[in-house]
Amino acid sequence: MFPTTIDHRKGGLGSLAACLLLATACLPPVAAHAAPAAQAASRQSYNIPAGPLAIALNRFSETSNIQLVYDASLTRNLPSPGLRGTMTPAEALSRLLTGSGLSYNFTDGRTVVLARAGSAITLGPVRVGGTVARQDPTGPGVGYVAENTMAGTKTNTSLMEIPNSIHIVTKQQMQDQQPQNVLEALRYSTGVYSESFGSFSVGAAMGGSGIKQRGFAASEYVDGLLSTSYAAGETSFLERIEAVNGPASVMYGQNAPGGLITMSLKKPTATPLHQVSLGFGNWNRYEATVDVSDRVTKSGNVRYRIAAIGNTQDQQTDYVHYQRVAVLPSVTWDIDRDTSMTLIGSYNYTPDTGTNPGAQYPQRGTLITDGYRRISRHTFAGLRNFNEQSVKDAMFEYQFQHRFSRYLNFSQILRWEKSISDDRDSYDNGNVDLSRPNLQYYRPEIRAYSSEGVAFDTRFDGRFDTGPVAHTWVVGSDFRHYDNPQKNVIAASDVIIDLYDPQATHVTPCMDTSPSSGCRVRGYDGTWSYFQEGVYFQDQMKWKRLSVILGGREDWFNSSTNSYSYLARSRRQTSISQAAFTWRAGLVYQFDFGLAPYFSYATSFTPQTSTDWQGKLFPPLSGKQLEAGMKYKVPGRDILLTAAAYRIDEDHYLISDLIHTGYSDDAGRVRSQGFELSANANVTKDLRVIASYSFADVRFNKNNLFARKTDPYTGASGALTAEAGKFVPQIPRNMFSVFADYTIPSTIMKGLGFNWGLRYVGSTYATNVESYKIPSYILFDVGAHYDLGATTPLLRGLKAQLAMSNLTNAYYVTACGNFSCYLGQGRRVYGNLTYNW
Repeated sequence: MFPTTIDHRKGGLGSLAACLLLATACLPPVAAHAAPAAQAASRQSYNIPAGPLAIALNRFSETSNIQLVYDASLTRNLPSPGLRGTMTPAEALSRLLTGSGLSYNFTDGRTVVLARAGSAITLGPVRVGGTVARQDPTGPGVGYVAENTMAGTKTNTSLMEIPNSIHIVTKQQMQDQQPQNVLEALRYSTGVYSESFGSFSVGAAMGGSGIKQRGFAASEYVDGLLSTSYAAGETSFLERIEAVNGPASVMYGQNAPGGLITMSLKKPTATPLHQVSLGFGNWNRYEATVDVSDRVTKSGNVRYRIAAIGNTQDQQTDYVHYQRVAVLPSVTWDIDRDTSMTLIGSYNYTPDTGTNPGAQYPQRGTLITDGYRRISRHTFAGLRNFNEQSVKDAMFEYQFQHRFSRYLNFSQILRWEKSISDDRDSYDNGNVDLSRPNLQYYRPEIRAYSSEGVAFDTRFDGRFDTGPVAHTWVVGSDFRHYDNPQKNVIAASDVIIDLYDPQATHVTPCMDTSPSSGCRVRGYDGTWSYFQEGVYFQDQMKWKRLSVILGGREDWFNSSTNSYSYLARSRRQTSISQAAFTWRAGLVYQFDFGLAPYFSYATSFTPQTSTDWQGKLFPPLSGKQLEAGMKYKVPGRDILLTAAAYRIDEDHYLISDLIHTGYSDDAGRVRSQGFELSANANVTKDLRVIASYSFADVRFNKNNLFARKTDPYTGASGALTAEAGKFVPQIPRNMFSVFADYTIPSTIMKGLGFNWGLRYVGSTYATNVESYKIPSYILFDVGAHYDLGATTPLLRGLKAQLAMSNLTNAYYVTACGNFSCYLGQGRRVYGNLTYNW
């Protein structure tokens, strides 16, 4: 928990900034050491080694639970003598600041302001979104840098003390880039390939979104709990997005070894926040948002926040639309100084999800244009009267925290969510006419499905010392229950569409499921349910500059399926139980000049509920990872550099059974190894930069399966080829990105800024035997923003912004299968006017 500075010039921080300024203006800074009586009498045990003053103050803040507020430049290159013993916070601060030339003021029992002795306190501009960002591990971050997180350990921990890779998309980054969904927000995240399905889905953020981490499918979490929503993840409702790379089963249960994505919802802020915006863009996009947070009681112990959005737009593909109306209200009640409760609710109504069910196009005309006319991105490959997808999504969340003492805290979070989706669409069934590749075969489908889930996490955590070793421990248990009733009706015959002349016809297929109708429809009607419970523990040990983490978890998983097949006229019932123990260990050593090398080992567990064509249940997916890396936090600067090398083995990796359609096959072991580099930097108050490079070599390692290569030009199948040693398809080996935002100094032109980004995605392979290669592509993003109030006082708080992705409107393919490919998103332009007061 590093201290921070506060912008008293921004509207949302008015009351807190005024409070701090008034508290210090009336006292001589040198002599203003008087703490409130309650604080002076509160004696605690401290064990803080000598070293950089910034690190010592961080340790003091964690131990005492006191928030420090100061300009980060004050502690730059300053040492601290450290301290050890039992004393009051005032006595501890006096010793830590010895010889620093700094003084302190207690503004209340939990807040301290630091300043140079004999000078007034000047508070600098680092506020984002209405909270003191550096102090909140689930908050918006500061600029492009967030230093603390809950995601990796379920405790408030500095990224420098966590022995694995965690990359955070801050609120400021989202504001500058203007992503329209979570997939777009992750474009610049290290080790994450977020748009493997291209323009397939705009509204989707949860399951089936195609996000890959280190070569494996990622799970999505909201506020630390797995989300089963079809429509969650609205970016205007988020404070931050975190990519936890590597196995995370110890803290979260069933997960792939590549990692997980977790999102933090907006919650009431400590200071008032009032914001409205109007947006517009190409493809007939119009949007309005509201974000208001304020006090309910005069003391501020009860606060509220309401965020809302209304959105309508077309897509790059004809006849595909996206519409959403959503609201996110929340209330926080600080019951006393040690107890707080937050209630959050949300409702999303998305009558058009923006999903393009016909987004898979043949290779010839997309990937291959030698002798074939290019298929336009505007081409709607499907049936116009089977082109409806709607979702209703509701959620309620409860968060409770109580601090018994510095040795013991209690936390509890519960979320209930339900989604209802109705689809009438058509899908590419894989049939190919080799003589006329522009013809695509589509099959109408009607789906009605819902998901309802309850997730619950209860944990105790605290701190204690054993001699010179400080421990931060957590013990907890979580569970989740999920029901997924579905009805899926698929027509018996195909509809053929010419993609060069897509006269998508209105068809009325026979979709009656009753036996007397005579319709030979496929599909099923049934429910899949599961229940998972886990018990976990973790100890973060710190001795001088060495941090060691050790944790373990036991998981129990039970699922049941009850379905009725329309084609076979038969009912199927199954019940599955699986269990596993996962663990992790790691160490980090922090040098006083900001470098922190680390090493870790972790395992993962993902239960399987599918069977092979013979009805045999697949064993659980089990993964293990070795990771070594370095993190470097430039002393006194908001610059964080990371480097990581890893090797992941996952056993029982599942692929599609090419012989028995609709079933999976066990591909044995897949190995992913590579390295990642990243930089997050607030270089100056006017320049922010993020950059990343990812290399992932993901191959079938132990595999005795064979498949036939497919010729993309002719569609013909070749000889049987062994899968062992081949690259796993649809995963790029190389990815590179850089994004910078620069605000022109006020001495030149007040309020004007620009940003620019580059994204490179390397080549991928199609099919499990590398049938053919999909080329790499480079995309450019640009933007501009202008603070109208910088030059015109009457317009104070009004800001205009423009963001453009894929500036050159490049035509590119993101991934391919045997006979079809996904197209990427063309040039997208989005502008908005935002007013803060």
